[in-house]
Amino acid sequence: MITVYSDAHLQHTGLKEMDGNGWREAVESPERASNVIRVIRERLLGEVIKPKSFADNKLLRIHDADYLQFLQSAWNEWVAQGNTADNARPFAFVGAGMRHADGRSIHSRLGRYSFDADSPIVAGSWNAIRSSAEVALTAAELIISGEDRAFAACRPPGHHATANYCGGYCYLNNAALAAQSLRDSGMRRIAIVDVDYHHGNGTQTLFYRRSDILTVSLHADPADEYPYFLGFSDELGEGDGEGKNLNFPMPFSTDWKTYSGALQQGLTQVSAFAPDAIVVPLGLDTFTDDPIANFALQQDDYLRMGEMISALQVPVLAVLEGGYSVDHIGDNCANFLEGLEMGGV
Repeated sequence: MITVYSDAHLQHTGLKEMDGNGWREAVESPERASNVIRVIRERLLGEVIKPKSFADNKLLRIHDADYLQFLQSAWNEWVAQGNTADNARPFAFVGAGMRHADGRSIHSRLGRYSFDADSPIVAGSWNAIRSSAEVALTAAELIISGEDRAFAACRPPGHHATANYCGGYCYLNNAALAAQSLRDSGMRRIAIVDVDYHHGNGTQTLFYRRSDILTVSLHADPADEYPYFLGFSDELGEGDGEGKNLNFPMPFSTDWKTYSGALQQGLTQVSAFAPDAIVVPLGLDTFTDDPIANFALQQDDYLRMGEMISALQVPVLAVLEGGYSVDHIGDNCANFLEGLEMGGV
């Protein structure tokens, strides 16, 4: 298996998030991707390559032009307007009855293009964000060129990002960009199987009215867990996409027995859809020791998860998403990749 990875993610550093009455170092840290790539190399899981560069038109297949411009310019605007904090983040959001006006103040623009306050922008963020998308796009090209397995070691993650909103540590939707690139290559149907602990609200929103991309998500019940306002089982798609969105919300403390049953249900639907390729937003925050999650998967379960997806005998592109147990994320990821390789096309 070929892994695509870039050190550019190291520039997206020094992130802070709320912890009760104060600030703490964000759990979405550079050590996550660094540990993943270290273990992949230690366990000799294949070649690691750098991403290619892509023009803006590839990003514009998913994201709005004004949103891309905001992400690229936000830090410079933050500094130019006299802000001294090292994390640019919103404190006001567009609410009911308000206009989505693109104001001159960076505070206005941060609130306009964010749906939470947990996706700050720092000096090196744009380079890391763009590179993360290019990691996913490069991995998609590997699948297009005939590889049956590829891994995009993306950071920052992406599945919460919509066409024009960041949130949940996500800025550009790496998995969606990869899926669209596969479609643009001539593949007729793509399935996305999101195994992150948190529902991929961005990915669902982007493809909710489309029949060519099946979205399947296994996640903590949004009645109890972030992102709270999307990811329920009655969200089945609309218009041409009716029946092409499947959510499997699960309770806290879900273990492999329950999880694997839901996964098998989802994969049965994927098989019936007969996709030309599968994109897996690979969140590893389902792990029992994850500091911000409440599932109970064990390390060996990721091997079995990879095996189950591999059994469909379809090309698979895995895209790194969440997973915040820094000491375990590398082995959990490597276990999944090993399972994925056990059943090539």
